[in-house]
Amino acid sequence: MEYLSDLNNKQKEAALAISGPVLIVAGAGAGKTKTIISRITHLIKNGVAPEHILAVTFTNKAAKEMTNRLVVALGGDKSLQGEKLPFASTFHSLGVHILRGHAQIIGLNRFFTILDRDESLALVKTAMDQAGVDKKQYEARKILGAISREKGKGVRVAEYRLKVEGWWQEIVASVWEKYDKLAHEANALDFDDLLLSTVLLLAGHENIRQLYQDRFRYIHIDEYQDTNNVQYSLAKLLVGPAKNICVVGDVDQSIYSWRGADFTNMLRFEEDYPEAKVILLEQNYRSTKTILSAANEVIKKNRERVEKNLFTENSDGEKINLTANLSEGEEARNIVDKAKVLIAAKTPAEEIAILYRANFQSRVLEEAFLKANVPYQVLGVRFFERKEVKDILTYFRAALNPSDFEALNRIINVPKRGIGKATLAKVSAGQEEFLPPKMIEKLASFRALLTSLRHKIEREKISDNIKYVLTASGLDKELLQEGEEGLERLENIRELVTLAQKYDDLPGEEAILALLTEAALVSDQDTLQEEKNGVRLMTVHASKGLEFDVVFVAGLEQGLFPHKGFGESDRDEEEERRLFYVAITRARKKLFLSYAQLRTIFGSQQVNTPSEFILDIPDELIEGADPAAPQYEFLLDF
Repeated sequence: MEYLSDLNNKQKEAALAISGPVLIVAGAGAGKTKTIISRITHLIKNGVAPEHILAVTFTNKAAKEMTNRLVVALGGDKSLQGEKLPFASTFHSLGVHILRGHAQIIGLNRFFTILDRDESLALVKTAMDQAGVDKKQYEARKILGAISREKGKGVRVAEYRLKVEGWWQEIVASVWEKYDKLAHEANALDFDDLLLSTVLLLAGHENIRQLYQDRFRYIHIDEYQDTNNVQYSLAKLLVGPAKNICVVGDVDQSIYSWRGADFTNMLRFEEDYPEAKVILLEQNYRSTKTILSAANEVIKKNRERVEKNLFTENSDGEKINLTANLSEGEEARNIVDKAKVLIAAKTPAEEIAILYRANFQSRVLEEAFLKANVPYQVLGVRFFERKEVKDILTYFRAALNPSDFEALNRIINVPKRGIGKATLAKVSAGQEEFLPPKMIEKLASFRALLTSLRHKIEREKISDNIKYVLTASGLDKELLQEGEEGLERLENIRELVTLAQKYDDLPGEEAILALLTEAALVSDQDTLQEEKNGVRLMTVHASKGLEFDVVFVAGLEQGLFPHKGFGESDRDEEEERRLFYVAITRARKKLFLSYAQLRTIFGSQQVNTPSEFILDIPDELIEGADPAAPQYEFLLDF
């Protein structure tokens, strides 16, 4: 069994444990993906049909990587030719897959729209108007956040209404009721609905639940510590009588409680499945001994965790560099200077990552990289969120789903057609007969374009249909008149054509649904283009699951990292520590830590003390500034 030959004993034990529930506690850099791939390969080599295997990850990037590695692992076996690959997806993609097949049961059709965050927010604002809630007094984003948190717990609006206490919950309930009604009328679901509706569908229909339990007989879930209540419920509903579920995770890397993740789901796995086999993967293949020693010292202070101690056979490597800076500007310049030295010494720019606790920190770093003419890439600038790309995709949404009024509203004047808000209001109210003849003619022309596109979707390739929308709508001519910026936007649409070609072999409607689903569910990490050179800039949260030769962790100041406002409970304090642990363990060869003694936040300059996390790292592992004696002499000059 060659596919098991390069596994260590614990990895091999996990790969061979293919019956019943299995909990794999995998430390950072312990080769968990390699272990899962080997386990799935072993299942297939032992006669399990690939279509009976499910692998759930948390990013599209991870799902694609898993699929690609499985293709390689299985490629040499001629008996597998023509067989389907295991179903590898995110939880949300899995929900979309299930709901598209049974949409009519939840009162929708299979062309339902997936609302992104901005569209959900716009719908909440409309719901607030209908519910008589003042948008100046109450923030729509907070109401949407409250609705999202409740859905993540598995709560429906009717259940929430029964438990309403106080004025705020009354406001949330009234808006939520209108919001759900508006989404249903638009044949639309938001991100939280993709999971909650799937759970309700499976829980309420035994025949459908058994259908998927029979299909997915072997279930693998990565990053199990990051599941929320609904994802946890979905996993349990999919597990069949044989209980062939394998979950992989690490409580020490649970950093998403703010979006509903509950690491106790992992801690209680053995309660859910008393017969579970538990396997610890503690050998780290990523980092040097110095980096790993620092990580172990940092995380051992946490109490709510599965006890483990990572070790490595890698070299000691270089000491961790710590730099005290006068200001955030000096910190940024020092980071850029060090990055330039590393790049000159043949470290690829894309193997250097700058991590920070809060998004606002990126501004001063970007300025420093621009001034020094060092290429960089900020994680989170999503291709599918660019206006021109979104406009083209919205044409397809409107063509497939005429009930999607938000889509119609977005593109009815893209390019400009002279159809104003007053006209749209009358269209929405069913009062078109009161419009002037010329306006009725404009609306008819627009609808004819959508009808034409709807027919073309059924007959032609998706890449050709994108070209059709661009020219038939007149958007290409409008962009050509906008100079260099317009040309850049045209290039983005042409890139969309190239991207869409991978779906050209699918039937028309299926191709459109596949592209729209990909666009709706893309994650921050999917924006990291491997072919694009440049130092990577991102939050620590966004770095989860990634690794680099060199990592800088900037802004290690008390109140920033650990972040103030996260100390109300032991769990929050521990999550900040887990976040720092994640930052440290992204580094393979070299780790740089830095802090600024003065930093301007919200327009006010403040004096900072070094983060307590720095003091957790033994002095013998660090070179540079002495964290126990920060240099505050400059303050005497004030």
